[in-house]
Amino acid sequence: MWITKIKINNFRNYKNEEIVFSKDINVFFGENAQGKTNIIEAIFLGSIGKSFRAKKDKEMILLNEEKAKVEINYKKIDRDGKIEIELSNKKNVYLNGVKLKKLSELLGKINTVIFTPDDISILKGSPQNRRRFLDVMISQLRPNYMHHLNLYLKTIEQRNNYLKQIKEEKKDENLLEIWDEKLVEHGFIIYQYRNEFMEKIKEKIKKIHQEITANKENIEINYMSECTSKEIYLNLLKERRKLDIIKGYTTKGIHRDDFMININDKPLDVFGSQGQHRTAILSLKLSELKIVEEEIGEKPILLLDDFMSELDKNRIHNFLEKIEDTQVIITCTEKINIENKENLIYNVKEGRLEKE
Repeated sequence: MWITKIKINNFRNYKNEEIVFSKDINVFFGENAQGKTNIIEAIFLGSIGKSFRAKKDKEMILLNEEKAKVEINYKKIDRDGKIEIELSNKKNVYLNGVKLKKLSELLGKINTVIFTPDDISILKGSPQNRRRFLDVMISQLRPNYMHHLNLYLKTIEQRNNYLKQIKEEKKDENLLEIWDEKLVEHGFIIYQYRNEFMEKIKEKIKKIHQEITANKENIEINYMSECTSKEIYLNLLKERRKLDIIKGYTTKGIHRDDFMININDKPLDVFGSQGQHRTAILSLKLSELKIVEEEIGEKPILLLDDFMSELDKNRIHNFLEKIEDTQVIITCTEKINIENKENLIYNVKEGRLEKE
């Protein structure tokens, strides 16, 4: 799988730009705040339908413009395709010229794995960051996952609203059973998906991390959830009902799931150095890359935003050794030389590209 070209119109700081891509390595270098990450963001938008950094779509529209457009041409083993995304008051998505009714229909058309400096927060930050990592990966491979996740989140919102009404308006708390049953229905499906993919990660990450660290570090990853069966899940909601009413929100459920990483039998979040955090996230992303490849039968596109600044030369070398036959799109502040691989290099200046 690879992208052949993209066209961006009124997107971030780009007025009109058409970019041709190599099947192998593509480097976009330049000083900060010139528009390098915007290219990565446009590709990720075509993959997921959402930005990895903007909270609202309008943030991606060029200042003083009313709409933006991203058009991506791509090739897969068995077919070519084109995705168009229009951003304005609402978002319209087209696949090969046909408007999609639901955003979930876009998932899986272009599979990407993204690495950004902020990804260190997956391991250092809150459990929400780790859940989002799982959500993005799984939704690309199991579009039905996003359907259940959206319904779960909608049900949580409704349940939380009713919890407040019970406390403030003395509503009947027995009616919570309606939302409890829906939460368990969708939540347990989400748990099963997450558990499946955490097992796949566990299988991959151990070997990958040993190779990256020259067998100096042993890594273990464990998925933590209290919702391992429908019966347990339902009982948990019933047990916490009084507390939920007092607090006004749902205190237990798959929206509280997490995973933990140990390095050499010690919790990474407590004892890990900065270098170990970086290497662990690298191993996690490489595991994701392998899983996606096995699932779809071809390699996904690797997006590396400001990637080189996070790694020393040895780690960069070890990393590049593992990404054979993969389209890689890299942004960095300095020009890098890629040996023995087809590549295209662009200098980015104020939303304009100059081919080297």
